[in-house]
Amino acid sequence: MRRIDQIVILTGAGISAESGLGTFRDEGGLWAQHKIEDVATPEAFLRNPDLVHRFYNARRAQAAKAQPNAAHKAIARLQATFSGTVVLVTQNVDGLHEKAGSPAIHMHGELSCALCAACEHRWDAPMTMAVGDTCPACASSTARPDIVWFGEMPYHMEEIVEAVQTCDLFAAIGTSGQVYPAAGFVEEARMAGAATVELNLRDSDMSHAFEEHITGPASDTVPRWVDQILNGQ
Repeated sequence: MRRIDQIVILTGAGISAESGLGTFRDEGGLWAQHKIEDVATPEAFLRNPDLVHRFYNARRAQAAKAQPNAAHKAIARLQATFSGTVVLVTQNVDGLHEKAGSPAIHMHGELSCALCAACEHRWDAPMTMAVGDTCPACASSTARPDIVWFGEMPYHMEEIVEAVQTCDLFAAIGTSGQVYPAAGFVEEARMAGAATVELNLRDSDMSHAFEEHITGPASDTVPRWVDQILNGQ
């Protein structure tokens, strides 16, 4: 049996769906009311910053009310009790991993943070941001949500790639397999010799690249998977 000393977990929007936060593929949610190109690109912010701020204000308020579910809590338990290393990388911006007690690498930013487009200073975002908000460091009125939009480079890529290429087990939870570079992590891990497992409600666009598949709601599958790992130590 393959020895597991380092685990890398990638989480996507599917892990937060059971906490009431819909993905941008769900019908009826915040994303369904807007086109991605109108609220989640640098061009959208230049074209209509008021709309973009209102959209992220709504997401920020929604995330502030949400609570971590059993899947978030199980990952926190794994990080706290696993004998090796567990690196958690998330595409999510909602902060639910932190609420559950998990340190996470946020490759797509965080709703709770603001970013200055002029000097790249970061600070805690107020619940409501607006056009003309100023940066506390340089006083420019160029404040924006600290979110990686489509067309921008994700954060912490060197750290993430190093972890993926040196792990013994790579797990993707609640990811669609449609957004790169995250969708390519499984192939990086496989080429480096890691075992791979996908936990998802249904097949993703990258399911073919995983050795093992565990299908079902994250609140059911993730706690059972964590128990299996911890019992096998």
